[in-house]
Amino acid sequence: MSLLTHLLSCLFGLGSWVSINGLWVELPLIVPQIPEGWFLPSYLSVLIQMANVGPLFITLMHRFKPGVLNEAAVVYVIIALGTLASFLLGFFWKETLVVAGAPRSVALLVLTFFLATVDCTSSVTFLPFMMRLQPQYLTSYFIGEGVSGLLPAMVALIQGVGVVRCVNATQSTNRTSNATAELQAQYQPARFSAEEFFFFLSAMMLVCLAAFILLNYHPSVDRENPNSRYTNGVKQKAQRGRKWAEQKPMMEPYGQKKPRSSFGSGSYSWLQVSYIFVVLGWANALTNVVLPSVQSYSCLPYGNNAYHLSASLAAVANPLACFIAMFFPIRSLVVMGVLTVCGSAVGAFIMGMAALSPCPLLVHDSAGAVIIVLSWVLFVLSLSYVKVMIGLILRDEGHGALVCCGAVVQLGSLLGAATMFPLVSVFGFFSSGDPCNTRCP
Repeated sequence: MSLLTHLLSCLFGLGSWVSINGLWVELPLIVPQIPEGWFLPSYLSVLIQMANVGPLFITLMHRFKPGVLNEAAVVYVIIALGTLASFLLGFFWKETLVVAGAPRSVALLVLTFFLATVDCTSSVTFLPFMMRLQPQYLTSYFIGEGVSGLLPAMVALIQGVGVVRCVNATQSTNRTSNATAELQAQYQPARFSAEEFFFFLSAMMLVCLAAFILLNYHPSVDRENPNSRYTNGVKQKAQRGRKWAEQKPMMEPYGQKKPRSSFGSGSYSWLQVSYIFVVLGWANALTNVVLPSVQSYSCLPYGNNAYHLSASLAAVANPLACFIAMFFPIRSLVVMGVLTVCGSAVGAFIMGMAALSPCPLLVHDSAGAVIIVLSWVLFVLSLSYVKVMIGLILRDEGHGALVCCGAVVQLGSLLGAATMFPLVSVFGFFSSGDPCNTRCP
């Protein structure tokens, strides 16, 4: 295996979600300077789900017009679009227009929709492209996908976004009364601006574009894949032997005699196929939307340090799980089920602590902070490994299986958002804790 190909696969995966992940971690710096305020996260959730029109179109094209879509050309277009949108955000994110008598961040919302379309569509284009490489490189791609969340978080941490310092604020009713000391949250100024952060995101998309070009044309990559040559994005005759991977429908009409099913190579029965996709949708719903939407509620009552530590270590846990899968590429459905149950159980504990906010269990004990941080790490580690397992399984089943893999990833995220948005933003089911003052009986 070529170290260069591993590196290029990782950098290619880096561009999958780096833009939207970067926008989310920059929110504490953006929100105070725009008219939408803290309603912006709700708007972003809606825009991201609307952007699923991209993967829906790609999936339908693969299903009903197999072989027609120029996959490489689509990847070039969406990476270029993501690069341009990130670059323009650096200039226009604060610009407003008057809409319905009120100022609105039209440029920010429109460019965010394009970024979301790029990142959502990457799920059904980047993964199928990896079919032309050896199976081992898919794990490197997943490492890059995990780093797409870790890298913006680390840069935002260096930038100082959302860093709170608890300072003493004294209150007194008159000169003779004793002053009452109270801690007050004071947000620290950022070390560099949001504009520079968006330019950084644009540079990361350029790195992804360069990696994709080299994966297509670099001689050392090409030597390892003599049957997967591309010239100007068009498959050569040498790939005709694998043409079935693109043209073979994922689910053929029932009744056709196959070893176990008409799915992929027929290695799995229909029940197992359904089980794999249900687990995939469930794992992505939990890790992409459901638990991240309540992370602040579950951690802030234990203190600002616990919140930032859980966010940072959870971001590290994702690529770590992919790195482990590189050396232990397990495909057992039983192990997948056990890890899913364990990860879901830890996720249920985290959700319970979020529901009890601002007074979760052990809120006044340092052990509570340790437990919640470890819970986040174990949750992300176990379910991220499950997602890599499923990616390896579906990679073995062919191109169409990876297309459906990306579609189910987006469907799981959509269902998770549809569930959590009303609970968090409409009904106010969760109550936030004060990072400096937690008062519980």
